[in-house]
Amino acid sequence: MSSTSTLQSTNEQRRRLHHEADVVVVGAGVFGCAIAFSLAKQGRSVLLLERSMEEPNRIVGELLQPGGVDALEKLGMADCLEGIDAIKVNGYQVIYYGNSVNIPYPANEKSEAPEGRSFHHGRFISRLRKACAKQANITIVETEATDTITSTFSPQVLGVESRTANPSTGRKEKDYYFGKLTIIADGYASKFRKQYIDKAPIVKSKFYALELIDCPLPVPYHGTVILGDAAPVLLYQIGTHETRALIDVSENTPTAAAAAGGVRAHLRNVILPSLPPAIQPCFEAALADGKIPKSMPNSWLPPSTQIEKGVVVLGDAMNMRHPLTGGGMTVAFNDVVVLSTLLAPERIPDLGDTDKIQAAMKVFHWKRKGLSSIINILAMALYSLFAANDRQLKSLQKGCFAYFQRGGNCVDGPSGLLAGIIRQPLVLFYHFFSVALLSIWIVMQDVIGSFFGLWKLPLAIEESILVFYKACIVIFPFIFSEIRT
Repeated sequence: MSSTSTLQSTNEQRRRLHHEADVVVVGAGVFGCAIAFSLAKQGRSVLLLERSMEEPNRIVGELLQPGGVDALEKLGMADCLEGIDAIKVNGYQVIYYGNSVNIPYPANEKSEAPEGRSFHHGRFISRLRKACAKQANITIVETEATDTITSTFSPQVLGVESRTANPSTGRKEKDYYFGKLTIIADGYASKFRKQYIDKAPIVKSKFYALELIDCPLPVPYHGTVILGDAAPVLLYQIGTHETRALIDVSENTPTAAAAAGGVRAHLRNVILPSLPPAIQPCFEAALADGKIPKSMPNSWLPPSTQIEKGVVVLGDAMNMRHPLTGGGMTVAFNDVVVLSTLLAPERIPDLGDTDKIQAAMKVFHWKRKGLSSIINILAMALYSLFAANDRQLKSLQKGCFAYFQRGGNCVDGPSGLLAGIIRQPLVLFYHFFSVALLSIWIVMQDVIGSFFGLWKLPLAIEESILVFYKACIVIFPFIFSEIRT
C-alpha cells in the first residue's frame, strides 16, 4: 500500500471512529459539496455533515449561468451536470407588455457563445453528493448539526455538536465532530447565522413555483422574463418536458390577500391573463391540482467579513440576492474556486493556524467581489426595475427595455454581467446609468410630445430629476453594502 493510501485510510478511520478531520463542513448543498470536494482534492481530510441525504425538492437553484459552469469545470465537477436531463441555456428573452427582445449570452473572442444549464435542483445536488462520496478524503455523515463547540480556554471553534439517529432505536442522540476549521454552509435558513453574522436577511417578496409540462417557450433554450402590470414572471426549462414558472408575489399584494382568494386567485386572475397565449394552457393546467404552489422567500443578505477563530459562514448562509437573475450558484462555485486557492496547502499547511485563516478570509471577501458584487447588485437593481411599483421605477423599466432593444453592446454588456462572464463592476455602473439617461430621454419625449409641448418643459425637467434620483436610490445602497464589508 502506498504512503498516500495509508494516510487516507488512517484519516478515514479518524473520521469514522473519532469524528476528527482537518475540515468539518456543515451542509451538503451547492457550496458545501463544492468546498468539501475541492479541499479533499488538495489532500485535506473532510467531514461533510448533512441533516438529510434524501434528494432535496426545492424550487430555486435550478439555473447555472455560464460563469458558474466554467467554475464547476475548474473544480473538476463538470460531470455533475451529466445524466440529470439538464437543458442548455443560451440567454434570455424579455417580454415587456407583449413586446419582446432577445438577450443572448455574448460570444467570446473565438466567436463561441457560452452556455448555461438549467435542471431539477434535487438531481443536481444528488450528483454533487455522489461526487463527494467517491472522494477518499471525504466522509459524509447524515446528522443534524445543532451548535458549534468552542474551546474552554478561548473562543476558538473546534467543531460542531449534532444529533444523529441511532440505527437501533431510531432516536436522535448527541454527537460531536471536530475539525481544525469548521465551514458553515447550511443555506438560506441557516441556524448558525445569528451566532457569527450581525446581519439578517431582508425579505420583501416570495417566488411561487409551478411546473409546466411541454410548455412552448417563446425562444427555446432561453430563460423568459415577462414584465407587465404585475410583478415579474420567470420561465425556464428544467427538463425535456418540464418548465419552471416562478411568479414573484410581493408582501401585501392586494390581489393575493386571503380576502381576495389568496395566491391561487392572484395567479389565475392576474398572472394568467398577462402571459403569452401559447403559455396560458400549460399554466392553467399546472393550477388545476388545487394546491397552493410551493414558495421560497426572495432574500437580500449583504456579504460579511468574518473574524471568528476556527469557523467561517459561507454560501447562502452568508450572502444572498434576489434569484431573478439566477446568479446564486454561480457566486457559490466561484467563491469555492477563490477560497480553495487561498486555503491551498502550499499557502496554509495547517488549517489550525487561525491567524493565517483569518488573513485568507479577509483576502477572500475582497477578491470574490469581482464577480459577487456584480451579481448581487445586478440582481437587486434589476428586480427593483422589473417589479416597478411607482411612476419613476416604471420609467426606468421602460428605459431598460428600450436599452435592450438597441442591441449591440447594450445587450452584450448586461448579458455578460448577468452570465458571470464580465467581472468589472464599473461596467455594471456604466450600463445602469446609461439606462437611467435613456429613461430620462424617453420621459422628456413623452412629457413634451412635440414642439408645441415645450410649455411642459419644466414638468419634464422635474420628472427627469425624479427619475435620476430614483435610479440613484435604487443602486447606491447595494453598492455601499458591498463597499462596507
